[in-house]
Amino acid sequence: MKVAVLGFGTVGVGVFEMLNNAEGLEQGTVLVRPGKNDKAFKRTTIEEITSDPEIWAVAEVMGGIEPAFSYAKAVMEAGKHFVTSNKALVAAKGIELSKIAYENNVGFLFSAACGGAVPILHNLSIARESDKILSVSGILNGTTNYMLDSMQRLGLEYEDALKDAQRLGYAEADPTADVSGMDALRKIMLACAVSYDMLPTEGLLNEGIENVTAEDVKHFMKKGYTCRLMVKGGRTDNSVYAYVEPVLFREGAPECSVLQNFNMACYEGLNSGRISIMGQGAGRYPTASAVLRDLSGILGGRKYMLRESCKAVKAENDKIKQLYYVRLPERMASLIPSESVDAEKGIARIITKPVSVLEMHSMAAKIRKDGGEVFFAAIGE
Repeated sequence: MKVAVLGFGTVGVGVFEMLNNAEGLEQGTVLVRPGKNDKAFKRTTIEEITSDPEIWAVAEVMGGIEPAFSYAKAVMEAGKHFVTSNKALVAAKGIELSKIAYENNVGFLFSAACGGAVPILHNLSIARESDKILSVSGILNGTTNYMLDSMQRLGLEYEDALKDAQRLGYAEADPTADVSGMDALRKIMLACAVSYDMLPTEGLLNEGIENVTAEDVKHFMKKGYTCRLMVKGGRTDNSVYAYVEPVLFREGAPECSVLQNFNMACYEGLNSGRISIMGQGAGRYPTASAVLRDLSGILGGRKYMLRESCKAVKAENDKIKQLYYVRLPERMASLIPSESVDAEKGIARIITKPVSVLEMHSMAAKIRKDGGEVFFAAIGE
């Protein structure tokens, strides 16, 4: 079965190469920008792919919402299966694309959009059939994990850790989506959609790592903590919770052993208990391998990750309460409900009383609005 590839960047090249040795799959054509069609297998318009009767499926690895959405729609309406590694596309248009797939009886899979080679979405889509998924969590952004690990184990400043990640190709020239938590947030959105048939599109909360400093790292290391950027999601009575924030873990927690740019995805099933999967979360071949996994899945008859009943919902992040570590100006310490306060040189470091995720994120937003610099992290169990 011939597969066309949309995009010929880092991942696109990997997918095309791997198709050459994939059982049951063959290299088809590749969509490139005008002027880049320097090989016989390259095409410059989507029509050349949708009208090709030899193309059985299309793998999109371009990124962005447009023209990726228009291409996906055209592909599926032409009766061809569609797989993608594009988390932004699925987070924004997943329900609409799923409807198109069902209407045209074609496959629509996207496990490569979350975790790279770590098959968390693939496993969730299978586990939900025989088990109840209680929660989903994990370290799902390799850039921020590399930076936090470097700040802690190598003693780097934030900017130096970022430059090192960029030098190694772990961070983009514009790292905003990674360090802000937005990349990770899109991944927990997809995990909730697969696990619970609910795609949270409102009420989401994300706190990245832009506000952590080397002094913060030194301080919580003295307390025996390791910091990781975590995604968390699960069911509430009528919706789901879904958020991203730094979390401090005590020595011995599994998350402490996730080093450099690795990912660790976890879910808890009612019957299975906690399942953890660790591996490379990005890169040419890890991501390409996930794309090929989806293509092979469609070949074997597994065509959908989202059920027809999947709907958009507002996340309810006021249901989970936990303790937080907060660093802020001493003059603003009274704004945080605290169990303990350690103040020195105008800086307060607080352990809060139990507060909801929504409350903590709202308090931090207010402090920043009033001109205060703040870093906060949940304290892991």
